[in-house]
Amino acid sequence: MPAPRLPAAGGCRCGSVRFELTAPPLVTMACHCTGCQRMSSSAFSLSAAIPAAGLRIVAGEPVIGGLKGHPAHHFCPDCMSWMFTRFEAGGMEIVNLRPTMLDDPSWFAPFVETWTSERLPWAQTPAVHSYEGFPPEEDFPRLLAEYAEWAGPAAAP
Repeated sequence: MPAPRLPAAGGCRCGSVRFELTAPPLVTMACHCTGCQRMSSSAFSLSAAIPAAGLRIVAGEPVIGGLKGHPAHHFCPDCMSWMFTRFEAGGMEIVNLRPTMLDDPSWFAPFVETWTSERLPWAQTPAVHSYEGFPPEEDFPRLLAEYAEWAGPAAAP
């Protein structure tokens, strides 16, 4: 499975907000929950979980949208593209980046799919692991280790 070439540039649809990904994903996912379906206007949302320090905003200033609580969903204030979500897990600040916001998302494939209990009947992904809800916390060390092996190292520029 290919990995992103780092650093990887990206931004919102209109270009008002630009960012740089400087850390490889910890894991990639597709979420089928109805909340993600509604926020993405699609059958599921895609995300690449990265350490928060691995995302740097280089132009513009995202605004909080969605439910405006925790986790914090970040959008472009102009085109309203949902770019990423910030949350804390296991004492670490994580960013779930929407990989289609990268200038080159061709490397992306979901390794884990979540909330398949809410999946639209026709929505399929090539994910290696599927969960009816969110994966139990105790599964994450194994999933992250498997993802690292599956994805391989991030490419250098």
